[in-house]
Amino acid sequence: MKILALNCGSSSIKFVLYDWKSKISLVKGLIERIGEKDSVIKYESGAGVEKKETTAVKDHLQGVQSIISIITNPENNLISSINDISAIAHRVVHGADKFASSVIIDDNVLQVIKDVASLAPLHNPPNIVGIEAAKATLSTIPHIAVFDTAFHQTIPDYAYIYPLPYEWYTKYKVRRYGFHGTSHLYVSKRAAVILGKHPSETNVITMHIGNGVSITAVKNGVSVDTSMGLTPLEGAMMGTRSGNIDPAIISYIMQKENLTEAEVEKILNKKSGILGITGKYSDRRDVVKHASEGDYLCQLAIEMETYRLKKRIGSYSAVLGRVDAVVFTAGVGENSPIIREKTCDGLDFLGMKFDKAKNNLVDMVKKEEVISMDDSKVKILVIPTNEEIVMIEDAVALIEGYYDDHLHMTYSFQKK
Repeated sequence: MKILALNCGSSSIKFVLYDWKSKISLVKGLIERIGEKDSVIKYESGAGVEKKETTAVKDHLQGVQSIISIITNPENNLISSINDISAIAHRVVHGADKFASSVIIDDNVLQVIKDVASLAPLHNPPNIVGIEAAKATLSTIPHIAVFDTAFHQTIPDYAYIYPLPYEWYTKYKVRRYGFHGTSHLYVSKRAAVILGKHPSETNVITMHIGNGVSITAVKNGVSVDTSMGLTPLEGAMMGTRSGNIDPAIISYIMQKENLTEAEVEKILNKKSGILGITGKYSDRRDVVKHASEGDYLCQLAIEMETYRLKKRIGSYSAVLGRVDAVVFTAGVGENSPIIREKTCDGLDFLGMKFDKAKNNLVDMVKKEEVISMDDSKVKILVIPTNEEIVMIEDAVALIEGYYDDHLHMTYSFQKK
C-alpha cells in the first residue's frame, strides 16, 4: 500500500509518497512559489537521489499534476502506475469543532472545510485548492482530511472557552481550537518513547517553533491547553504574526491610522511578529545573523520571542503540575541553538538543567537529541517533527477500518 501525503500552503505543496508495507518514504519533496514564473520543484528519493528544477507552476492543480508526473516517471522508479496509490492524505488546518479525528473527504466534509475557512484565512483556502486539485487528478481513490485542530479536541471547556459573552460561544462557536495538532501529537509520542514511558503516563510541553509558533501542554498523552486559539493568530510571537496583544490596540490603531478591519487583520497576520519588530526579516536565520552583527532590532526580536516562549513554559508547568520534558520542534525549534538556549535560560528552578554543549551539537546531526544535563529532572528534547507520518498512519487506519485509540503506535512508538 502506497500513500501520498499532500500539505498545501498558499504558494507551496509539500509531498511524501510512502510505502506502508516497507515503512519507507519512496520520495519526498516541495514545490515553492506556485503562481510565479520561477517556481521551484525539488525532491529526494528514498535512495538519496536529489533533483531540483525551476519552472513555471501556475496553480495548485498544475502543482499536483507535477507531483503525479514525478511519482509516475519511469526514470524515478517509484511506482509502476498511478493505480499503485491507495489514498491521498491532505493536511487541513482548521476543522473547528466539527472533527475530532481524521475523516474520508466527501462533499459534506469539503463543504464544512469551506464553511470554516474564515477562521484560518491563510491556511484553509490553499488546503481546499489542494484537495480539489488532487481529486480532479485522482478521483477514484480515497482522499483523507487530517486536521490540525483534531488533537486539541481534548482540551477542557474551562481552557477553551474565552471570558466573553457566553452566547458568542453557543451562537458562533468562538472558542480556542489550537493548531499544529499533527506535529504536537507526533513529538509528544516520540518524547514518551525517548523517556521510556507510555504516552498515557507522560506530561510534556511541546514547542512547535517555525514561521508559525504554538505551544501545547500534553498531560497523560492528550492536549489540555495550547497557545493558538480561534485562529492561528493568537499565542506566541511568530514570524509575521503578532500573537497575544491587548485587543484595545486594534480599535486604537484603526482610529489613529484610519485603517479598515481588513487592513488591520492583514497587518496582524503578515506584517507583525518578528517582521514587525525588525522591519526586514521574518526568517530567524536572518535575524540571528544580523543580531550577531549588532542590529539592535534583531537583538530585540530575539529577546522578545524567547521571553514569551519562556513565560509559556512557566504557565504550562503550572497547568501540568509535573513536567517530564520540554520538546523543541519545527524549523526554528530544530535548527536554532540560540532560540533554544535563550528560551531555557533561567529555568533551573523548574528542574530544567540546560546543556549548552549538547545544544550546540544538535544541528550537526539532525536527529532526536536530549539537550539537558544527565541529572536534569525535566528533560529538554529536540525532536524533528514528522507531520506526514501522522497523516499517512491516519489514512491507512481509515481505509483499512481500524481507526481507534491505538492509532499512531506503528511508527511513533518505535525505538529508533
